[in-house]
Order: sequence, then C-alpha cells, then structure tokens
Amino acid sequence: MKHAPQAAAGLKALDEATRVRVQRRTLTVVVLSQILGGAGLAAGVTVGALLAQDMLGSDGLAGLPAGLFTLGSALTAYLVGQLTQRSGRRVGLGAGFAAGGVGAFGVVGAAVVGSPVLLFIALFVYGAGTATNLQARYAGTDLALPARRGQSISIAMVSTTVGAVAGPNLVTPMGSLATGLGIPALAGPFLLAGAAYLAAGVVLLIFLRPDPFLLARRLRGGALAANDDAAAAGVPGPVPVSGRPATGVYVGAAVMVLTQIAMVAIMTMTPVHMRVHHHGLADVGLVIGVHIGAMYLPSLVTGILVDRVGRTPMAVAAGVTLLLAGVTAALAPGDSLGLLMLALALLGLGWNFGLIAGTALVVDNTAADIRPRVQGKIDVLVALAGAGGGMLSGVVMAGTSYATLSLSGGILALMLVPVLLWARRRTVMAAAPR
Repeated sequence: MKHAPQAAAGLKALDEATRVRVQRRTLTVVVLSQILGGAGLAAGVTVGALLAQDMLGSDGLAGLPAGLFTLGSALTAYLVGQLTQRSGRRVGLGAGFAAGGVGAFGVVGAAVVGSPVLLFIALFVYGAGTATNLQARYAGTDLALPARRGQSISIAMVSTTVGAVAGPNLVTPMGSLATGLGIPALAGPFLLAGAAYLAAGVVLLIFLRPDPFLLARRLRGGALAANDDAAAAGVPGPVPVSGRPATGVYVGAAVMVLTQIAMVAIMTMTPVHMRVHHHGLADVGLVIGVHIGAMYLPSLVTGILVDRVGRTPMAVAAGVTLLLAGVTAALAPGDSLGLLMLALALLGLGWNFGLIAGTALVVDNTAADIRPRVQGKIDVLVALAGAGGGMLSGVVMAGTSYATLSLSGGILALMLVPVLLWARRRTVMAAAPR
C-alpha cells in the first residue's frame, strides 16, 4: 500500500502526456475538417434565400430555406450528441457531415428538376452539415484543461473562417460552372457545399484517432482508479463530477439561443434586402463573406478573452454588439454597401462572442460523462431558435421592413443582460451563508 502514491503519480503523468499529445492531434484534425465544413456552410447562407425566392416566386417565403436547414440541424444536433455519447466524436461528426453533403447535392437536384418539395427535403437534410460544423467545436474541449477551454473552442471555430469566407466569394464562379453544366446558377454553390461536407466527414472518420471523447472518458476512469488507490493510502485526490447540469448550463444555453435568433433573422434577409436595392450577386457574396469572417475569424482573440476576462462579461459584450449591428443595419441606406458590410460584420462579431462564451459556460458546468448528450440537446435549442428566426424573418420583413427586422433582432439580443444579471444574483444567493 505504501507504493500507492507513487503508482498514482506515475499514472497521472502518463495520462497527462497522452492527453497533451492527443489534444494537439485532435485540434489539427478539427481545423482541417472545419475549413472544409466552412465552405459547405456558406452556400445556404449566401444563396439559399435567393434560390427559394426564384423557385417559389414569393419574398415572404424567402426565409424558408434558413428555417428548413436550421430545423434539419436541430434534429442532427440531437442525433450527433446521442451518437457521440455512444460511439465517440469521430463517428458522430463524420456521419453528420456526410448527411450534410447528401443534402447539398439534393438541393442541386431540386433546382434542376424545379421541384419545391424536393428542395424542402434537401434543405432539411443539408442542415445536418450546419449542426455538425457547430458540434465540432466541442471536440476541442474533451481533452482541454478548464483554463484553456475558451481557446480550444476558438481554434475549432477560427479554422472555419477559411472555407466560410471563400465560399460566398465563389458564388459567381460556381454559378458559371453550374450554368455550364445545365444547372441553375444559384444552385452552383451547393455543388461546392456537397463536396466540402463529404470531404470533411472523410477527414474526421479517417484521422480523428484516438477519439478525444472516448479517450477522455478512459483517462477519467484511470484517474478515478488512481484516486481510489491514493485515497486508500491517505492521499487526497480529485473529486469525480457527475449529476444534473448546473445553473450555468441553462445560462450558457440562453446566451447561445438569443444570439442565434438575432443573427439568423438579420443575416437571412440581408441578401433579399440587397437584391431589392439592385446589388448584384458579387456584392451579396462580399457582404456575407465579411459577415461569416466576423463570425469566426475573431475567435482566437475571443477565446482568450473568455478565459481571462470571464464568460459573463463576454456574453454581455455579445448583446451590446448585436444591438449595434441591428441599429447600423436599420439606419444604413439600401444602396450603401459599406454600411451593410459594417452591420453584418458587427452581427457576426456579436454572435462569435455569444457562442464562445455560452459554449464555455456549458462545458464548465456539465459533468464529463454526460457532456455530449447535454451538448447535443442544447444545440437542438440553438438550432430551433435559428429556425424560428429564419422563418419569421421573411414574414416580418414582408409585413414591415428590413429596418424593423434589424432593430427587433438587436433589442432581442440585449435581453442577454437581464438573464445574466439573474444568473449572477442566483449564484450569489446560493453562495451566501445560511
């Protein structure tokens, strides 16, 4: 028994070396898959509303694609969470990206045959790629130390920038390629999306070994076994964490839900608003490219701020930034490309603050052994919120104006502040001596 402390220390050192090595490899693989996934994500954001507008002949239904693929992402988020809980990140994320690729090619087929029903089904399946792209951010946290979780999330997100910014700016050449193949120009970006999503799935299935979640679970079991040996020898060890999610999980979920509604609602109708004011596809691609760049590119800095400044201050910053985005979009003249770019950049930045801060709150307050299942369920709420925002955005804009829609989104995002104040008050009261 006297050798138990040395045995526990040796096991801990071995586990730490394994964790560091696999965490580095995991982040590398996630970065590559996210670059590809970002290109797939951009297609629906850039031309989805325009394609529906052409096929359905209605401005009021232009928000339907965002709603459909966001609903699809909601179902996928749940399924990927459940599959990951059983089989690990590699299988869950790989299957999700593969489904997204199939959906993207389905959109192309729907555009070719002119079938709105097939378009709706394909957009729903295409949403699997969006959900998987977001779920991949959790893969970077499985083996990350608590003080570096924000940075790990940010690495996964910032790598999406390359594909996500390139995608909208390839709208014109992909449209030309599609036309040359006898496919409607607006379906061209979905050709790129299908290939990119399938490639991302292949990368994860082949290279994400060992699986970070399964390894983290195994290492945690070893740490608990070492803890038992150490405790028998009178040496204190780590306390296992389990049970229901803490209040911070619900706060983190609220942060992500509100930022998602505001972002999706304004973003979805911006291309339609721009086309009304005679902007071409190249201008639309530029604005959406700037927006998506602002969603992901600041992530490395945001992750550091979330770790050092704190989750709550950055969540408040998200609400304020999204309000500024809504005000800027509402006041921008329809023919002002520069102000629309600024508004959509602020919109992406506010979403970035909210997603990383909210994700860190969820990871911090969830037991490791139930984390993927909880993460999947929360991303379902986030996706449903986005679906609602996307579907209602067309109705609101058709009934009022783009300015009203933008202001409403900004004000809704500012509701983060009372939610965070409530959570802080609840935490203080819980910590007060009885």
